[in-house]
Amino acid sequence: MNSNDPYYRRIDLPAGDLHVFAHDDLFHAMGAKVLEMANNNLQIPNIRYMSYTPDAHVGVGTCIGTTAVWGTENGFVSPSIVGSDIGCGMRVHLTNLQAHELQDVKLRRKLVKAIEKRIPVENHARGYFSDIRLEDVLRKGLHGLPGKYVPDMYTPRKATSLTHVECSRFRFDESELDRIPEQVWHRAHRQLGTLGNGNHFIEIQALSINEENRHIAERWGLRDGQVAVMIHSGSRAWGGAVNQMCSSQVVKTMSRLGLGTADPKLTYAPLDSEAGRTYTNLMYSALNFAVANRHLMAFAVRDAFKETLGSKAELTTLYDLMHNYACEESHGDEPLFIHRKGTTRALPAGHSGNPEPYRDTGHPALIPGSMGTASYLMAGLPGGARNYHSICHGAGRVRSRNATKQLVTLDEFASSLRIGQEDEIVLNHRALEALIDESPQAYKDVDQIIESVVQARLAAVVARCRPLAAVKGV
Repeated sequence: MNSNDPYYRRIDLPAGDLHVFAHDDLFHAMGAKVLEMANNNLQIPNIRYMSYTPDAHVGVGTCIGTTAVWGTENGFVSPSIVGSDIGCGMRVHLTNLQAHELQDVKLRRKLVKAIEKRIPVENHARGYFSDIRLEDVLRKGLHGLPGKYVPDMYTPRKATSLTHVECSRFRFDESELDRIPEQVWHRAHRQLGTLGNGNHFIEIQALSINEENRHIAERWGLRDGQVAVMIHSGSRAWGGAVNQMCSSQVVKTMSRLGLGTADPKLTYAPLDSEAGRTYTNLMYSALNFAVANRHLMAFAVRDAFKETLGSKAELTTLYDLMHNYACEESHGDEPLFIHRKGTTRALPAGHSGNPEPYRDTGHPALIPGSMGTASYLMAGLPGGARNYHSICHGAGRVRSRNATKQLVTLDEFASSLRIGQEDEIVLNHRALEALIDESPQAYKDVDQIIESVVQARLAAVVARCRPLAAVKGV
């Protein structure tokens, strides 16, 4: 290990170098298992670079908080370094409301109920959008949605739905879709516009602008006290089926080529192998599903706001991005294949990869906290190039779900949500027992995570988002 920077270290592992962006306390709290998993990952042939962000913690095959880089020539793709929830990511919409307009707890509860009416939170409930052709969404992403679900598409000067996103459509070999069984198509279609369980959420928030970056906030249309909506979800059953089916094919390829590490759950295949091509193509279909899924939930939330607060209530897209994916990117003159598992791309001002509306400022990087704590809107800095413009994706778990249930009391959980107080964070579940494994005590301190990212000069805070209400799945 060598570094003079307290927020960055390079660790020399037997299989190669691991780069870690985290303060000392956060790094030492990660434990030895994350280094063991990194060493396994570094044994994948031809890997160019691997890093952890400060929210890194143990996952299946690969730690959440990993960025891993290959060249497109002789490169590899790893379902383990993408994760099972392909395309999981964040979306933020800005409203024309101020926080004082939602000061009444009863009004926030009414709004939460209106959202829940439109977005099922039970894991197997049918979605609200049965008239959408799943095939169109998988092939075309947001461009496969009927016009009525893209309400600003006819007003180009005001439109944000198709332009204020990391990617509105991933192109791929569509013949690969024929590999997916019919029952998966049926289940995935039912899940369009649904939240899922675990750490997925819809949260209503109030913004506080960081004074140092107020000029960026103003360019983005942010105001102090403004109400925003943050959505966290992914590709649901479609992504899960792609991961399960393709991982089996990848394992067979590994066996045939004599590949493997000490961790049998770490799967990978050459990009130019049949298994690698199949996975990459179907992964892109899942990314299309994921961005459309978050878009549809935002559409439903917009309807809920109008029902609850009147027809003048509006939601416009700030940004949508992913934190579980792999794709080809250009860094310098060389095309690279970059995996991000629980890491967020944060491009700086002037970077050609930014969508046109954010070319001059850098796009918003959307970083959720844990339930009951703040979230953040950030902008990438030029220094982020040393980590291929990857930053954290959230707070990162510090203990398992079972351990959280055993260690955290309902009173502690209720206190963190300020239950019974004027600034109570209103939930769609009155029985806190159902959500205790998602309590803030299950996660790292998001403020420390953000501090590490800022001090490592990877990104800067533009706004802090205080939670007002949250919808969670079960």
